[in-house]
Amino acid sequence: MFEGWDAVVLARAQFAFTMSFHIIFPAFSIGLASYLAVLEALWLATGREVYINLFNYWLKIFAVAFGMGVVSGIVMSYQFGTNWSAFSDKTGPVIGPLMAYEVLTAFFLEAGFLGVMLFGLNRVGPRLHFLATLMVAIGTLISAFWILSANSWMQTPAGHAVNADGQFIAADWLKVIFNPSFPYRLVHMVLAAYLTTALVVGAVGAYHLLRDRHLAGPRVMFSMAMWMATLVAPLQIIAGDQHGLNTLEHQPVKIMAMEGHFQSHKDGAPLILFGLPNQQAGRVDYAIEVPKLGSMILKHSPDAPMAGLDTVPRENWPPVAITFWSFRIMVGMGLLMLALGLLSLLMRVQGKLYDSRLLHMFAVAMAPAGFIAVLAGWITTETGRQPYTVYGLLRTVDSASPLAAPAVASSLIAFIIVYFAVFTAGVIYLLRLMAAPPHPGEEGPSHDVPIRSAGITPAAGAVAEGAAR
Repeated sequence: MFEGWDAVVLARAQFAFTMSFHIIFPAFSIGLASYLAVLEALWLATGREVYINLFNYWLKIFAVAFGMGVVSGIVMSYQFGTNWSAFSDKTGPVIGPLMAYEVLTAFFLEAGFLGVMLFGLNRVGPRLHFLATLMVAIGTLISAFWILSANSWMQTPAGHAVNADGQFIAADWLKVIFNPSFPYRLVHMVLAAYLTTALVVGAVGAYHLLRDRHLAGPRVMFSMAMWMATLVAPLQIIAGDQHGLNTLEHQPVKIMAMEGHFQSHKDGAPLILFGLPNQQAGRVDYAIEVPKLGSMILKHSPDAPMAGLDTVPRENWPPVAITFWSFRIMVGMGLLMLALGLLSLLMRVQGKLYDSRLLHMFAVAMAPAGFIAVLAGWITTETGRQPYTVYGLLRTVDSASPLAAPAVASSLIAFIIVYFAVFTAGVIYLLRLMAAPPHPGEEGPSHDVPIRSAGITPAAGAVAEGAAR
């Protein structure tokens, strides 16, 4: 039934599907790991029980989210060999080491200290346990460093050469790692992770405050989350603007698609707020635009000329409609985050932070906004890079494995069924954990398991029975 389908399109759909599931968990766990480190540091510094109660409350949620992120990420690695073997062959000498560095540094660091973080508070002591929590938090940031370095190299390749076999090889590792877009994308993603976590924490706190505004735990978590939204949302907008200027310099066609600039503008480009991109006709239908504002934002001059897609061969155009709308969704979520932060600041100044039902309902409604923004940003980045996997150097059609469409489609269907079954159950479990408020004496993840593996063997049981006699 899939004989007439395009195998490359199906392979792209499969990677997009698995990546969409995966990216929301690291975005949450990166921010949550840092939040846990802050909570434990505050507990050690002040001795207030509310901080350790919140730590144990969110630690259980972190454990589930972290595990789901690891499981969903492993699947993606296999797709490089199954669906994208040509890409792996040509870029492996560059991408392979970067991903290996992520495993050797971040993953080993996280794996080494995760068990102590989850189950060791009463066994290793508070200070050593805090070190473990800090190492896990640092590990998540190191992981983001290497993964974004690899992906940024695909966006703005630098520091490489091409050998006799047509493979990309590293000529200068520092230029490969710190490629032109990497610093901007790293800052943008880490801030996005912190905002995503803050919105979830704030929504959970607001949900419980709507039911009982006197609960100590929800009051503290809501206040901390709103401070994060107030301070980081403006920083994220500034970081996004700088990232956009960097993209204009190194990936101008992506900016053309994001802005819907099919035609060049010699005397200043408008900012198209909304419209329906018509790629076939090369225009934006029903456009609502502000004259010259596009040039003002991107080049800081209202009369600065802006090139359009009419200067680019059509075969090099990205899918404009998807890139155009995903960018606007991301920006829209960012503006809503800014509004939430400003409203919370106003309520805080007026002494109504814990009493404003409007603010609490707004915060609950914003719970998924961070995930939506992360997904929309990722879609903007990846679709805007098309039709290349390595921007300007390796086309997507030349990166795919020589597979028939039915083979790719069958695995895609299997992924859809399994992912929705497994991860829906996981998300429901997370929501159930969040539905209960933190309480005094909150315990962390259960460690009611055998201390040593020998304790579950028949021999150990026989020895214990003999000793009892």
